[in-house]
Amino acid sequence: MSPDGLALIGPLALAALQQSGWQVDAIGGLTLGADPISYAIAYASASSEGPLRAFTVRKEAKAHGTGRLIEGPFREGDRVAVVEDVITTGGSALRAVEAIRAAGGSVSGVLALVDREEGGRAALEDAGLSVVVLARASEIVGRLRDA
Repeated sequence: MSPDGLALIGPLALAALQQSGWQVDAIGGLTLGADPISYAIAYASASSEGPLRAFTVRKEAKAHGTGRLIEGPFREGDRVAVVEDVITTGGSALRAVEAIRAAGGSVSGVLALVDREEGGRAALEDAGLSVVVLARASEIVGRLRDA
């Protein structure tokens, strides 16, 4: 959530989305891990030809107010990239996918900063989802050892 982290991650993740070939209108995922990443990507996309709207998927609907699971400018019919900070089991992304589909959205794929390489990516792919990651845990550990 630091300014430096947001300034770095937003453009990198936006470029990864553009390279994926996914056509998306909005980005978001399960709160709290996906929130700053989604917002950084949306901000980075503001001056592009196709600005992206960011939204948050709640872990459970509030008992008052609208009672929605999805907050923000998500619209029925949106093509969405689900955002994750780290993929471990894939459970958070799958919960977000379920909420998005129930609200009338379609999921183009999952974008994660880090794949912890603990089986979550395979679980997501087994569920028919495309996955793009910016780094794998083994790459990060290797870079730390080499530093």
